[in-house]
Amino acid sequence: MTTTTHAIAAPAPGAPLEPTTIERRDLRPDDVLIDIAFAGICHSDLHQAKEDWGSATFPMVPGHEIAGVVAAVGSGVTKYQVGDRVGVGCMVDSCGECEYCLAGTEQFCLKGNVQTYNSVGFDGEVTYGGYSRQVVVRDAFVCRIPEGIDLDVAAPLLCAGITTYSPLRHWGAGPGKKVAVVGLGGLGHMAVKLAVAMGAEVTVLSQSLKKQEDGLKLGAKDYFATGDEATFDVLRGRFDVIINTVSAKLPIDAYLGMLRVGGAMVNVGAPPESLDYNAFSLLGGNKVLAGSMIGGIAETQEMLEFCAEHGLGAEIETISGDQVNAAYERVENSDVRYRFVIDASTIGA
Repeated sequence: MTTTTHAIAAPAPGAPLEPTTIERRDLRPDDVLIDIAFAGICHSDLHQAKEDWGSATFPMVPGHEIAGVVAAVGSGVTKYQVGDRVGVGCMVDSCGECEYCLAGTEQFCLKGNVQTYNSVGFDGEVTYGGYSRQVVVRDAFVCRIPEGIDLDVAAPLLCAGITTYSPLRHWGAGPGKKVAVVGLGGLGHMAVKLAVAMGAEVTVLSQSLKKQEDGLKLGAKDYFATGDEATFDVLRGRFDVIINTVSAKLPIDAYLGMLRVGGAMVNVGAPPESLDYNAFSLLGGNKVLAGSMIGGIAETQEMLEFCAEHGLGAEIETISGDQVNAAYERVENSDVRYRFVIDASTIGA
């Protein structure tokens, strides 16, 4: 028997979001029912609701930054119990059998991981995301939110946190390393916090200096405006790692010039247009131009534990369900410090 719950949906591409109700499946043996407390608004929610990234399924309930409390568990679930604080990120299932799933990197599942929303599960059902009161998820894709992190500031960690934590870990951010973060938004502010906590020396690269005070408060040592062409000369050969968080076309060659020999520029933003570069920008310094998606479930749990240990959470602005469309407009205009989080108790209220 299914459960009916209140939600917020995009009825058509680019249309204003509106209140609705959706059905959540009855609990299977390995399912967890979660009462959602908070759901973050990721810029990718906007892209998908507008069909910027290709054909999508509507009505669409976005949201893959979910924090809440376990309300019920299936008969075979032993890892979680009612009352546990938990989170759900960008995926809710995978085949569990391919080499990548077995290695704990379910995001690269050869059959395709099932996204939290705008996806089709292995049961043929369309998935609906976290802009709702409740969600049902396989226990293997649920993470425990440690004590010491409030649920509201924890929600964005399930996407913005792991999206930046994973490449920072992979490319060795830590003591003695110089890390640049391009863009100080929802992803960028978490990249700064995480890289600083890992022990790296962090510089923010932003179009202007309007967020300089924020960047330094978050722990960055330096802050430069990329709108000033002199910045690329001043910082030439400076960084071991550059994390590019912006979803816009950049002069990639100029940024590669700021890498040390053997350095890596890692893209976590996803602009709709292609990024161009000259091969000699890489060849001349044994440099790497890379991409990174989210992490696997184990790494996501590791990230949450790291954040709890270091007292990290997202910088948020909490909104009610009826403010989502206004929040979308502000995200489009980069007018948020630094993540909108929906109070799920207001959805359908």
